[in-house]
Amino acid sequence: MEHDQKGDGGIAALLDFGFKRFITLSVIKVLYMLGIAVICLALVIALISSFTMGVMAVIGVLIVGPIVALLYLIFFRIWLELIVVVFRIGENTSKLVEMRGGPPAAPPMP
Repeated sequence: MEHDQKGDGGIAALLDFGFKRFITLSVIKVLYMLGIAVICLALVIALISSFTMGVMAVIGVLIVGPIVALLYLIFFRIWLELIVVVFRIGENTSKLVEMRGGPPAAPPMP
């Protein structure tokens, strides 16, 4: 069983009906970049919309906005890392099964 995310990605990985190759690890990078862009865009939109609400709203967004954006980025990163960990566990488990020569035998029935 081959787990190659870099060499044979793209359409070939999408058409792998045996799910021997995971595309999630390469898609995660794109999702992280999109997440950063969305968080930054939300911060800019909040800042622009605060101009219609008065000076105190602008000051509030300038102070609280970056903190909230940073917290969203941290939680988004942790969520993506948890997804990566699950897939890495699957890959490492597959490698262990290959090294041992197949799935473990079923325990004897009492």
